[in-house]
Amino acid sequence: MTFTLAPDVVPTDTEHGTVLLDERRGRYFKLNATGTLVLRALLDGASGERAAALLQERYGIDAERARADVSALIDAVCAARLARA
Repeated sequence: MTFTLAPDVVPTDTEHGTVLLDERRGRYFKLNATGTLVLRALLDGASGERAAALLQERYGIDAERARADVSALIDAVCAARLARA
């Protein structure tokens, strides 16, 4: 899976996570620190499974929950047309 942000989307780090600004539509999408970890991993070329493993390592959650969280983030960002997977 290749995960990329849409061409008009600019990520900006904040003290609480990341904001994805859709410059074409004038909308933004806020990610907390957990979402930021997943987003960065995916943008760096990690698979969804690897991103889930990073969540497990960092936050001590079980594999099923980590996979569900990664899948939910991918689905939400793609549904908002901020990225493609």
